[in-house]
This record gives sequence, structure tokens and C-alpha cells, in this order.
Amino acid sequence: MTRTFTGKHFTAIMVVGFGIVMAVNFTMAHYATSGFSGVVVENSYVASQKFNTWIDEAREQEKLGWHGALSRDDQAKLVLDAPGIPAAAQVQAELRRPIGRHETTNVILQADGAGRFVSPEALSPGRWIARIVVTAADQTVRFESEVG
Repeated sequence: MTRTFTGKHFTAIMVVGFGIVMAVNFTMAHYATSGFSGVVVENSYVASQKFNTWIDEAREQEKLGWHGALSRDDQAKLVLDAPGIPAAAQVQAELRRPIGRHETTNVILQADGAGRFVSPEALSPGRWIARIVVTAADQTVRFESEVG
């Protein structure tokens, strides 16, 4: 028995087809708006006025030679391996998620005596962007690093 293709069949195919397209579009729009907010600085004009000052500060920081590598140890604690930073320095990390949940946390790292600074508690799993502020002897160094 042969069935004829009617207007009802065509309508059903069109409704299902456009339904799939709309479902995919709404899903992608949800993921796009729940991720990165797109805000790098609150006021780009003010940031542009401070740019040269930031460059001068960065050059001064480079002269100090205070650099470090961020990682996690086997207990998931945040570790800044920085033998050039004085042991008496105060090291603070502002951590934020690069995408997804807008989660932030602040951690004060403590010197362990071996040229490393370690967080007192374990860091929750996942990717983090860490803004490190090191202060010692009236000098301040800021740098940013990713922790995976």
C-alpha cells in the first residue's frame, strides 16, 4: 500500500526541523551568556589614562626580579615557587575562574623556608586565574598566572 505525502507530513517535518534548530540556538545562547562576561576593565577610558603608569610600574617590577611559578602540590595546595622573593614578603593571591561560574577567592600564601610560598588550605579543583601581589620592603610586585 502506498501512502501519499500530504500537507500534514510536510508541516510535521518543518515543525520538527525548526524545533531542532531553535533548541540548538537556545542551548548555544545559554552557554555563551553563562561563560565569560566580556568585561576586562570597568571603564576603558580610565584604563587608557593609566596605561603609561602601568607600563612604568611593570618595568620597575622587572628590575626587582621577583618572579615565580604557580602550581599545586600533591595536597592540592597552591604553591608559588619563587626563590628570588624574600622570605619575609607578604604574598596574596586573588583567584578567579576564567570561565563558567563567577567564583573568586583570596588566599594568603605563607613562606615554607625553601623559596616557596604555600596556601594554608587546598584549592578546589579546576582552572583558576591567580593575581599575585608580593609586598616586601616597601616594594610591590603584581603578576598574573593560570593554575590548572
